[in-house]
Amino acid sequence: MINSSLNFLRGVLIGIAEVIPGVSGGTLALITGIYSRLLNNIDLLFKSLRNITNPKIMARNLVALEWKFLLPVFIGMAIALITTASFMEGLLESNPIELRAVFAGLVAAGFYIPYKMSVKVNGDNWALRDYLLALIGALAAFFLTGLPQGEVSNPGPILIFFSAAIAICALVLPGISGSFLLLTIGMYSATIGALNDRDLQYLLIFALGALLGLASFVSLLKFLLSQRARPTLVLLAGLMLGSLRALWPWQGEDRELLFPHSSELIALLLFLAGAIIVTLLVKVEEKIGEGL
Repeated sequence: MINSSLNFLRGVLIGIAEVIPGVSGGTLALITGIYSRLLNNIDLLFKSLRNITNPKIMARNLVALEWKFLLPVFIGMAIALITTASFMEGLLESNPIELRAVFAGLVAAGFYIPYKMSVKVNGDNWALRDYLLALIGALAAFFLTGLPQGEVSNPGPILIFFSAAIAICALVLPGISGSFLLLTIGMYSATIGALNDRDLQYLLIFALGALLGLASFVSLLKFLLSQRARPTLVLLAGLMLGSLRALWPWQGEDRELLFPHSSELIALLLFLAGAIIVTLLVKVEEKIGEGL
């Protein structure tokens, strides 16, 4: 019961992250210590679906899934997406500085997690090549999060499908926000509106696109983590750092970065609060022996 409750809470946090532009669900999965486990189970799930013509193999893969782990996580994510979409959208409009400051603290402190995982691969601290690779990841994320925002008022099924396939990759890629990608291609408002209005046709097309994107990307990422674990983790750490650009509290209409001009002390305190939350989560994960 305790593990199920914790996994449900992790799912809620990941779901909330997917709603907020600039925060990646993959980042929260890393911070809460379930990233590798979640990735392995999602990959096994899609392997099961690909063997739909071979019931014996499909059944074997389905039985091997950690259902007691997956169900609470996915239920928590679904509930968070449905219940917090309108609330978080309104909060981001009314209190953008405060909300970005909290999540900036979460992501900044969360950098320690992929860094620690990369060091554990062979026991060595980062060398010059690791810092350069992390810098490449950081610059890529910095560039992506600075792209101007688009707006599509009446998207068609094809655009909905492929937007979902692209944005869902951020669910398993720390540092790149699915919501931010949707904002960039102009699909964020339409998708949030469909969630709030319970537009089943839109949501079904979006879900199908998300399944395609997730099935393709998870296999690739799992391969990289198994064959090239250290450089992949170093790159993910860099992506997380670069994504902080999207969470800089003071921004203009076109995502230009501004100097602090209001609520500086509150933003600093909330940033520290976010960092403290991550530190406590890491300590809890180490105590219960999960995640890292």
